[in-house]
Amino acid sequence: MITATQTIHLGHSPDADDAFMFYALATGKIETGELAYEHVLQDIQTLNEWALEGRLETTALSVHAYAYVADRYGILSHGASMGEREYGPLVVIPWKKGRSSQKLGAPAAALESVEDAVRYLTGKRVAVPGKMTSAYLALRLCVSDFEAVCMPFKEVEQAVLQGEVAAGLLIHEGQLTHTRLGLRSILNLGNWWHTYSGGLPLPLGVNGVRLDLGASLQSTLSTHLKASVEYAVQHHEDALTYAMQYARGMDRALVDRFVRWYVNRRTVNMGPQGQQSIKLFLEEAFKRQLIPALPEIRFIQ
Repeated sequence: MITATQTIHLGHSPDADDAFMFYALATGKIETGELAYEHVLQDIQTLNEWALEGRLETTALSVHAYAYVADRYGILSHGASMGEREYGPLVVIPWKKGRSSQKLGAPAAALESVEDAVRYLTGKRVAVPGKMTSAYLALRLCVSDFEAVCMPFKEVEQAVLQGEVAAGLLIHEGQLTHTRLGLRSILNLGNWWHTYSGGLPLPLGVNGVRLDLGASLQSTLSTHLKASVEYAVQHHEDALTYAMQYARGMDRALVDRFVRWYVNRRTVNMGPQGQQSIKLFLEEAFKRQLIPALPEIRFIQ
């Protein structure tokens, strides 16, 4: 049992949306009493792997990874990142306006629908940012047969451009900037899941809190983390300025757009739709034998 005088390790990605979300905690804008938060910045695949060990008291998690750590963590009702009909992880291929379709081949040049994309990707090598990410699981639900090539998310675009893989799965800011490199999106998983699920958001990331902390400390951590999200939403420009240090070359307008995608009303409270979508996502994965068991999902209010 952790006492209230100890440091709380908070794991999240070194990305603009997470920095925005935890701006208030990182800069002392909200009162946390005797609790001291140490921000542990790692890519989401690393955080997922650490969660298997229960290394951090509270951490960002992929919904996919939660299937493997449900005995250690509960899901907070706030802090979630979800795709919507208009946006979500993208599958991209090489493309430039005016480029001849001969290099890509006629099938790649003619991709116009989800069905076209599924046929094209079937059996192909696809770069993915980790097999425990929710983006990977969503792609596996959509395209049952492809060869996943794991690599850090920052390397996916170059792997596609250099022909090491036929396509790449983009998370983070690549969803906004891929066209600058000469890449074309052929599949938007947020849009696909919206249709597949009957209008639900695509569950990507959540904040998890360790179950062994006990109800009292869980409640305190939940209060602090939710207050941080709410403060950022209410002080958008200040939080955005802070998040710019993690922009990785994006200008302020693009960072603002990215943040508004993934820090919004569902982040403040995922609500019944968010909870329903997480349950459906994991149920579908279990039906397809993509996770070993259907976990008991504990939502911490």
